[in-house]
Amino acid sequence: MKNILVSGGAGFIGSAFARYMVARYPQYRIIVFDKLTYAGNLDNLLPISDEAQYRFVRGDIADRAAVKAAFQEFEIDTVVNFAAESHVDRSILSADAFLHTDTVGVYILLDEGRAHGLECFLHVSTDEVYGDVHEGYSVEGDGFAPNSPYAASKAGGELMVRAYHVTHGMNTVITRGSNTYGPYQYPEKLLPFFITEAMDDRPLPVYGDGRQIRDWLYVEDHVTGIDVALHYGKAGEAYNIAGEDLRHNIDVTHDLLGKLGKPETLIRHVPDREGHDRRYAMDASKLRALGWTRGHTFEQGLEDTVRWYADNTWWWRKIKTGEYLEYYQRQYAARLAAAEQSRP
Repeated sequence: MKNILVSGGAGFIGSAFARYMVARYPQYRIIVFDKLTYAGNLDNLLPISDEAQYRFVRGDIADRAAVKAAFQEFEIDTVVNFAAESHVDRSILSADAFLHTDTVGVYILLDEGRAHGLECFLHVSTDEVYGDVHEGYSVEGDGFAPNSPYAASKAGGELMVRAYHVTHGMNTVITRGSNTYGPYQYPEKLLPFFITEAMDDRPLPVYGDGRQIRDWLYVEDHVTGIDVALHYGKAGEAYNIAGEDLRHNIDVTHDLLGKLGKPETLIRHVPDREGHDRRYAMDASKLRALGWTRGHTFEQGLEDTVRWYADNTWWWRKIKTGEYLEYYQRQYAARLAAAEQSRP
């Protein structure tokens, strides 16, 4: 590997990977390719903006001409694809963008990569493709059972990756990450959303009873897992990157309120979202066998995350305006109103 295209590299996990790779592997050139949708943010890349081996290109992975131009200009030999629409709530409101990026975009990236003779294509996916796991832990050979438009679009992208490996012999690797959190995460996901809302003493809309179970993975651990899969993963294989630290959403909410010194009276139990999976859980033994280890407990990661958002209000306050507020109204206004009416 010499020239690595990190598609979706201005987003949360993609930018963490780009920052990590620039620091860890000075012999690689990292080209971040990102459409800069609402969740893409060049501020996420400020720590590496002056580094010689980093370049940024604005582009859409579903734009064949833009992808081809980037491959040719930078002589790309490796792709690590993070580009995705990734918020379940938004996929329920409208799935168009999810199909465009998560499925069609992956196909175009693969097809141009095959024509360009890529050495490796690593595709970053999600535990949500396995669907609701009532008990036990998902392993890589389990079937897909996606229950949201987002999860279905990610499953579609994964199947296209598999097809290009089987049909065309491409060297492809897939990683499936569990519920990732940490600095620079767009504040629509649970932790940054609730942390920033609580800092402003605003109500926290907890879906249903809050007993949904998620497997929490600190972003730096997710990134090192991708690094291991990229360098040591077997062609055609998938690897779970799991925090293996299962928590109820309501317990996580209590924990972050405690760390912020905010009252639990901020919690509002609101009507649940449609098709809400109850539990995700994965087994990461296959990746650990390649040498990966998790470096953060949830307690450590949550402490670091809360501190980062408290110390970096400049980053998130300018995000929570305009389009963000419009989305907030669509998603939560009626739910919060219903919760207020039902309070004693």
